Amino acid sequence: MPGQPKHIVIDCRNRRSSTGRYTDRLVENLQKIDKTNKYTVLVELDDDWQMKSPNFKTVPCRFRQFSFNPIEQIGFARQLYRLRPDLVHFTMTQQPLFYFGNIITTTHDLTMFRHTRPSRFPAWLHAIGMVFYRFLFWCSHRKSKKIIVPSQFVADDLAKHEASTKKKTAVIYEAADPPTKTKSQEPAFAQSSKLKAQSYLLHVGAPYPHKNIDRLIKAFEIVKGRHSRLQLVLPGKMRDQFKKDFDRWVSASPERDSIIAPGFVSDAQLKWLYENASAYVLPSLSEGFGLPGLEAMAHSCPLVSSNATCLPEIYGDAAEYFDPKSVEDMAKAIEKVILDTNLQEKLKENGKNRLKKYSWSKMAQQTLDIYQKHY
Repeated sequence: MPGQPKHIVIDCRNRRSSTGRYTDRLVENLQKIDKTNKYTVLVELDDDWQMKSPNFKTVPCRFRQFSFNPIEQIGFARQLYRLRPDLVHFTMTQQPLFYFGNIITTTHDLTMFRHTRPSRFPAWLHAIGMVFYRFLFWCSHRKSKKIIVPSQFVADDLAKHEASTKKKTAVIYEAADPPTKTKSQEPAFAQSSKLKAQSYLLHVGAPYPHKNIDRLIKAFEIVKGRHSRLQLVLPGKMRDQFKKDFDRWVSASPERDSIIAPGFVSDAQLKWLYENASAYVLPSLSEGFGLPGLEAMAHSCPLVSSNATCLPEIYGDAAEYFDPKSVEDMAKAIEKVILDTNLQEKLKENGKNRLKKYSWSKMAQQTLDIYQKHY
């Protein structure tokens, strides 16, 4: 009946993936603004996420995020049917083929279609898996009442691949978290390498193929040749399948002694790295929204960014852009920023203004508005 509380299920099994920040902030902010509807939040078996609002509860889900196994596909669909939801929000396109209830889907980007990640399986088996991935990707959109995307670029990109999505896509921008209130802490490796006394470029994240780290290293070599005191700092968790490539890129670089890859760093240490970097460099070939650049802006770190995909849309005049496929163009943009203190201040100020455009609470409200139109 109209006006009665609805039961909404949100699939949050991706909390520990690259899109986990979006999922976390969505649920956190929905708890603040919706005290009426009933929410079931699906989490992985070992996730002890605690809800703060009584109308939200977590339910463990034993089915994997990415599975083509028919038993898991059917099992997950059965779990959803038993929950009897009025609406299910899948925060990723991977969802059970055999669930036909009321669906909203968030599609973050189409990077997998452009830059396939290395696979531990034989090439022929990986190719078959990609066929199924594309099929499930298409099915999830066909079944969805609405498709949420984080940028107009992704909306247009999706429409090129699937024309039927054009009329049911909603652009809802994400946001950056404000800097942690924790006092920044200089890492031990920063002290030993004298980072603060010299100067360094910063990039944070795992070296996935589309992150373009190999070209960043080559661009750094060019700039380093003219700025001998410059260093490159690349913190981030390393996964086995990417570490070999990364280690090879670094060891082959003539400037390897000036490249620092500390792996995981604490929030307090990361805050220090942002605050003291000469510039943050984002060389990505493909992004759906581009959170790293906004995080650099939030720490008043000048941003030098790729001009690919959605990035100019999201960053506007708060970045110095380059062609990510041109090592020379990347080096030119980096050098322009680190040499021009007026440009650095301009980028910092523009970054502060640009951040005002994005809000997690606004994102949650816009998502709730979509729920209300479709449950």
